[in-house]
Amino acid sequence: MKHYAVNKLAKLAGVSVRTLHYYDQIGLLTPSVRTAAGYRLYGETELLRLQQILFYRELDVELKDIGNILDDPEFDLVHALESHRQMLLSKKSRIETLVATVEKTIFHLKNKVNMNVEDLYAGLPKEQAEAWRREAKEKWPDQVAHAEKQLLTMDMDSYQQLQEGFKANWEKLALLSGQDPATEQVQREIDVHYHYILKFWGKAGNQAEAYKGLGDLLANDERYTQVNGVTKPAFGKFMQQAIHIYVERRLR
Repeated sequence: MKHYAVNKLAKLAGVSVRTLHYYDQIGLLTPSVRTAAGYRLYGETELLRLQQILFYRELDVELKDIGNILDDPEFDLVHALESHRQMLLSKKSRIETLVATVEKTIFHLKNKVNMNVEDLYAGLPKEQAEAWRREAKEKWPDQVAHAEKQLLTMDMDSYQQLQEGFKANWEKLALLSGQDPATEQVQREIDVHYHYILKFWGKAGNQAEAYKGLGDLLANDERYTQVNGVTKPAFGKFMQQAIHIYVERRLR
């Protein structure tokens, strides 16, 4: 039978010689042979026991409890290994999730770019963007200032995701504009629209009157009812009705 000296076993197991000496001292892992010169030698049985000790330590089990588990006459090595395998796979899954989260955060921080006001109106012709912003500041100075301040705290990637999500919701509502605005499907999309609007406004909570006013604006100003660059006045009327229904049902 092959035996391993303490130095060799420590290297194989990835532990220190001092740790093995301590395990021997407390009776947790004793060598199968002690030579006349005082050297400790470990056989296959001790290797398997050390493996179990390290597994249980990985699970934060106290050394005294590990000894009781391994010395139990009914201890089943195969069953224990199967149990360890499941626990380790579960731990592996959690660690992989954490690693993915950390990598995503690192990527986000490395690519974080501060925006400026012009970025908030990207995609619109410059003159049109300036005119709309000027008009909005004249009508709602406090609201526009608050919204821009909140949006400028976002990085470019997050703001782009917000824009893309809003655009997809807007296009879906346009497809539904031939339906009754009171239907469940339409109102579900209006709920999504409302929460996107709150993100753009930089506000939370109940904004019933402000959102109802937005519905009126959509119905009365064709400039705000474009879908893929095409103005659709009927869509504005549809949005007004759908928003008014939503406000009465959900925000009152």
